[in-house]
Amino acid sequence: MLEVLTGQQIEEVFRLLGGRLKRNGSPPVGIVVCGGAAMIVLELLPRTTTDVDIVAMLDASQKLVAPVPLPDSLLQAAHEVARTMELPEDWLNNGPSRDEGGLFQMGLPEGFQGRLHAQEYGTHLSVYFIDRLDQIHFKLYAAVDRGGYHISDLEALQPTEGELTQAARWTLTHDVSPAFLMLLKKLLESLGYGNVAETI
Repeated sequence: MLEVLTGQQIEEVFRLLGGRLKRNGSPPVGIVVCGGAAMIVLELLPRTTTDVDIVAMLDASQKLVAPVPLPDSLLQAAHEVARTMELPEDWLNNGPSRDEGGLFQMGLPEGFQGRLHAQEYGTHLSVYFIDRLDQIHFKLYAAVDRGGYHISDLEALQPTEGELTQAARWTLTHDVSPAFLMLLKKLLESLGYGNVAETI
């Protein structure tokens, strides 16, 4: 089984996915991808990933919609790609926006859609990779919430104080608890952004 995906392999699975959608007679699909896959494709970080995270979808009128549930036709095509590439069954998932507490459901950063980076994989699959600024937003939120590699990713993105200030204020709309604010300030201080911690 393929344990991790490189940039070349991500491109390959998307080409296969687009081909499967067309072959199956499925309607065209537009997915918005965040996390490691987006950072790799946009060459923001030299790393690998274990899956592809869908944070939103675009409907036929180019409106952002929640990726819940994922279309059956997309899941079927993803299942076929998983067999071909020996990937885990959930290699393509809506984890970031799966429920009421998801990123999409709680509100995406202002200007999010206008910053998306679109790539076409055949006639039936459009993939919109989120921008570096939005990665900073999501990674800061995840770093406070879960720590680990999210902190490393955030540091590697080398955010400016202005970008982190914007991201920090956005995270506070997702978790308004005093405990989260305290953890956020501590994280910012530990990363050398004490000035940002003082402004939120």
